[in-house]
Amino acid sequence: MKVCVVALGKIGLPLAVQFASKGHTVLGADVSQRVVDLVNAGQEPFPGEAHLAEKLREAVDAGLLTATTDTASAVAQSDAVVVVVPLFVDNEGVPDFGWMDDATRAIAAGLKPGTLVSYETTLPVGTTRTRFQPMLEEGSGLVADGSESGFALVFSPERVLTGRVFADLRRYPKLVGGIDEASAKRGVEFYEAVLDFDERPDLPRLNGVWDLGSAEASELAKLAETTYRDVNIGLANQFARFAGEHGIDVLQVIEASNSQPYSHIHSPGIAVGGHCIPIYPRFYLWNDPAATVVQAAREANAQMPEYAVALLEGAYGDLTGARVVVLGAAYRGGVKETAFSGVFPTVEALKARGAQVAVHDPMYTDDELERLGFTPYALGQPVDAAVVQADHADYRSLGAEDLPGVKAVVDGRRVTDPARFPGVVRRVIGAA
Repeated sequence: MKVCVVALGKIGLPLAVQFASKGHTVLGADVSQRVVDLVNAGQEPFPGEAHLAEKLREAVDAGLLTATTDTASAVAQSDAVVVVVPLFVDNEGVPDFGWMDDATRAIAAGLKPGTLVSYETTLPVGTTRTRFQPMLEEGSGLVADGSESGFALVFSPERVLTGRVFADLRRYPKLVGGIDEASAKRGVEFYEAVLDFDERPDLPRLNGVWDLGSAEASELAKLAETTYRDVNIGLANQFARFAGEHGIDVLQVIEASNSQPYSHIHSPGIAVGGHCIPIYPRFYLWNDPAATVVQAAREANAQMPEYAVALLEGAYGDLTGARVVVLGAAYRGGVKETAFSGVFPTVEALKARGAQVAVHDPMYTDDELERLGFTPYALGQPVDAAVVQADHADYRSLGAEDLPGVKAVVDGRRVTDPARFPGVVRRVIGAA
């Protein structure tokens, strides 16, 4: 097959490389000329994705993967189109479809009869059928009926975590939902041809491609699994705050609770970041504004950076004029990505208390931190207090000697070693 992957980001590029590894010819389309040039040179545009560098080089050297900024042209040459363009929400929780609409119009301009179009970008329920199907039909003059004279249309959510995309592609079932039966059949056949799955003879149901019966069911499945995580973390954070106020170590409680097979409490922490968990529950709320449990969890998680800064204030005292470093710009350890990272509200909460705030992250240069709007910090510079925002492996060996003058530390991820901070007031979320 010839496959077009639209958007070569942290999910799209690994997908393109995966498809090429199965012997298919892949055209990657992206609006960034820089990304296109790097991909065509066989160089990964971003760090941190396991095995991407070598797999990308192999695909490009084999002539199986090329990139372009001309989406319509790439689509016109392809048998299948996979869309992984980001979709965000505004401050009111309303999805911003701008990039997705632009990409869809470009796809429609190049769409030819018999092509399969698969949206992998997480969407509110009903979006594939009610928004993108009409746009594709109007722009192409074709009908989405799964036939060779029309085109097939499915929703098939990505279910991977950045940093381990290739492993997750093999590990989890691929969900597919078509706008009709013929489209679904095409979608299942496509993903069976481009993916590999781990052998699970003990649990064969956890292998392969699952047809969920409709695009709407597939859309809801992705929202349900990510919203569950947000709600679970919100509950864990509520437990953590209560435990901390009553001298209880919440991690001991969670470990004890989870020893019973019906309990699966997640870990509390300073923030929930990334492209997925802070966003997709808001897609669900856009569909279902009466979902009070989801709304409460989202609010509980959004309050955690402010809560962590309040812990620091309690440990240190008045933060006016205090030199405070936030350790970690990334939304999670080991990933160079700041999308909806807790660093932003943490810095704002510290500044609101009059602190002089700097940010450190081993994955970012000083110039990159400055472009994010932060004052860079280098280990070894004098500081009064610190907040650990990301669980980078480097911070496991961090000690008071790395933060000269530090008097108080709030570890929002429980990654630091208390023995390395003698004489320093150290607080963690969910403990006295």
